[in-house]
Amino acid sequence: MAGAARRVAHEPAFVLHRYDWSESSLILEVFTRHHGRIALVAKGAKRPSSNFRPVLLPLQPLQLAFGGDAEVRTLKSAEWMGGHVMPTGDALMSGYYLNELLLRLLAREDAHPTLFDAYAAVVQVLGTPHDPASQQAVQASALRAFELLLLRETGFLPDLDVQTLTLSPLTPGGRYLLVPEAGLREAGEDEPASIGAEGWQSLQRALADHAPFTRTLRTVAELSPGASGALRSQLRQLLHYHCGVAQLRTRQMMRDLQDL
Repeated sequence: MAGAARRVAHEPAFVLHRYDWSESSLILEVFTRHHGRIALVAKGAKRPSSNFRPVLLPLQPLQLAFGGDAEVRTLKSAEWMGGHVMPTGDALMSGYYLNELLLRLLAREDAHPTLFDAYAAVVQVLGTPHDPASQQAVQASALRAFELLLLRETGFLPDLDVQTLTLSPLTPGGRYLLVPEAGLREAGEDEPASIGAEGWQSLQRALADHAPFTRTLRTVAELSPGASGALRSQLRQLLHYHCGVAQLRTRQMMRDLQDL
C-alpha cells in the first residue's frame, strides 16, 4: 500500500521551469493540480529518441505520471492534453512571468487547485488571439486577476473591504492604497494613485465568488484606466516585496526587450 501511495498517475500539470541534470536528463519544476509545485527528474528526456522531448514544454497542459518518495520524484510518463496554443511575443513573456511568480511564492507539496485552474485559464487567454485593439487590455486584466488570486492563495493579500490595521469598513467615496507593510490603508491627499472604496469592495466580492478567476477578470476589466494603472503598480510592489526581490527576472527581460 505504501508503494501505491507513492505512485501518481493522470495528474494535470504544467512545466514551470526545466534545467539540465546530466547529459541526457532534465530536472523539471512542475505545477500540479493536486500536489502543488513539485520537482521531477525526466530521465533521458534530452535524447533525440525520447518521447518526452516534444511534450515537456512550458505553458502547455500536460497529464503526468510520476513516482518515488524523495524530494525529486521520477517522471514516468507525460502526455500533452491539447487545447492550448503556445503564446508568442509579449504573451509568451507574460507566461514566463507567471511561472516565475509561482516558483518564488509557492511552497513545495502545497496544493492549490483553485489557483491551478486560474493558471490554466490565464494561459489560455494568453494563447488566444484577440482583436488587436483589445489584446493588450484583455491580457493585462488576466494577469491582474491571477496576481490577486495568487496573493490570496498564498496568504499575502489582506481583505479588500476593510482597512487592514484597524479592520474598520471602507468609507463610501474614500480612496485607498494597498501597500506591502500596512495592507489596505486610506490614501492621503498627496497620493493620487489610489482606488476608490467601491473598486476594492468589488474585487473582494469577485475573489470570494465560486468562479473567482472569471469574476475577478471581469471586475478588473471594468475598472477605470486610472484604477487599473494603480492596481498594477500596487500589486507589483506587493509581489516584489513578498518575492524578496526589487525586480523579477522576467520583468527585467521585458524592459530590456522594449528598450531594444
